[in-house]
Amino acid sequence: MATDAIIANGGKLAKLSQKTMDYLNSILPPFWSRGNPIDILGDAKADRYKAVMEACLKDENVDGILLIYTPQAVADPLEIAESIVELYKSTSYNYKTILTSFLGYEAVEEANKFLNKNNIPTYSTPEQAVKTYMYMYQYKSNLDLLYQTPEELPVDVAPPKRPLMVILKNVAMENREILNEAEAKTFLEYYNFPVVKTEVARTVDEAVSIAQRMGYPVVLKILSPQIVHKTEAGGVVLDINSEVELRDAFNRIIQRAKEYDPNAEILGVTVQRMVKKRGYEVILGSKTDPLFGPVILFGMGGIGVELFKDYSIGLPPLNQTLVRRIMEETKVYQLLKGYRNVPPANLKLLEGITVVFSQMLVDFPQLKEVDINPLFVNEADAFAFDARIVIDRKKVFEKVEPHQHLVITPYPKKYETTWRLRDGRTVLLRPIKPEDEPLWLEMFKGFSEESIRYRFFQVIKDTPHETRIRYTNIDYDREIAIVPELTENGQRKILGVVRVGLDPDRKSGEIAFIVADKYQHLGLGTKMVDYAIEICKDMKVEKIYAIMLPDNYRAIRLMKKMGFSVEYL
Repeated sequence: MATDAIIANGGKLAKLSQKTMDYLNSILPPFWSRGNPIDILGDAKADRYKAVMEACLKDENVDGILLIYTPQAVADPLEIAESIVELYKSTSYNYKTILTSFLGYEAVEEANKFLNKNNIPTYSTPEQAVKTYMYMYQYKSNLDLLYQTPEELPVDVAPPKRPLMVILKNVAMENREILNEAEAKTFLEYYNFPVVKTEVARTVDEAVSIAQRMGYPVVLKILSPQIVHKTEAGGVVLDINSEVELRDAFNRIIQRAKEYDPNAEILGVTVQRMVKKRGYEVILGSKTDPLFGPVILFGMGGIGVELFKDYSIGLPPLNQTLVRRIMEETKVYQLLKGYRNVPPANLKLLEGITVVFSQMLVDFPQLKEVDINPLFVNEADAFAFDARIVIDRKKVFEKVEPHQHLVITPYPKKYETTWRLRDGRTVLLRPIKPEDEPLWLEMFKGFSEESIRYRFFQVIKDTPHETRIRYTNIDYDREIAIVPELTENGQRKILGVVRVGLDPDRKSGEIAFIVADKYQHLGLGTKMVDYAIEICKDMKVEKIYAIMLPDNYRAIRLMKKMGFSVEYL
């Protein structure tokens, strides 16, 4: 039961090392299970439980142990519990998780109380213990992922918005909510989304003309606002290689569509080139939730998303690390890494596409649903074979405040600005990003002990990854940190940080700043503090305060110049 529960919840049994196996062979009866799960047999007493537990705790392949006890004539449950606690307290293995499931209710009640008293959790069934362990694992995995440094992806996600709003308004004024395939792909192309070029043909002669211009083979798809699932309606014909085949396919598609939905408005067909490449099909989509705003979906594409229900979800804005987490939660991710003679998909390209998709949802609250299925990807390329966009007509015509549709505040690009140092060099003042961790570390290495003491109130020799990521991965709704970025000889560096952490009421906040020693006396500290104050005004913050060491005379003098009053604690 425990093994089934582990596998069902996405875990796996540890493979015991040969050293552990040899030891267990020497202390257990010859007819033990000889593997994991370990059956130490019904004649086991407390000393055998303890010996096996210690061997498993020593094994580097083992992250956690679930001990399952059923009432036996020769084994006293309290003695077993005492031996477990003794082992746990007297060794250096207490960083490994130990869970127990003593079955038998009243017969094991005293043992369970003793275990709980000594901080070893007990569960009435093995399945409950497994679920708890997997929740712990998932929680730690999520934290580890959040503390990873995202890669800087080479994506341009700032297209002009006005032409895209024109597309949405034209659709809304025609009393439509759904963009046709050609309109949807045009919308995606503005974000440099890789799409298969698609044109609309109202008649069979138009379809022939388009196909001749594109070159055979081509694909025809029904064009109708009411027919969403084109394949189910018989509205897709692949690999058309001649005019004769195309005319026949056109007529068949129209006829099938009318039979599928007699009330559907048939606008014609779409024509696109047939892509004959080996690769993978995934789905990338979104739907607006009343509470959480746009929710992004990634999973197995084609009919697989409905047949296998293999998908994962996330909330925008997404960076490379968050995208990778969403992908890893699906079964199709294992396929994307390659199998048999099929090369792996270009995961970096797929991550970049998903980040761009996320940015599109951030930019346009008018998008109610987006469905890109299938999104084809192989080792080199990616193409959106089909796309569907549903809009909120009300939001198209009314003024919508930026980012109000999101539950996670995105990177505040509006706070980017340039400024010239006293020596003539230009820096970019911008909010800090999770991707800045390497730059933050290089900046920290340039601080003197005095600068570090003034900023952190103690001398810090080194900062671990977990600390660095907390300084760079911030919640822009509750904190703002501005860094001056300088690019010289193609190398980027940040010269300091000014940070304002807001209090829970968001009406006040604490400001702190530091400038790398090499770039002091260039007016940077004054500019950083001044800019942070302006941002706080924009965020409707009413009061800003700073806590400083009394001998930090230069910083105190700067704050006085900014209009701050000084109080000594």
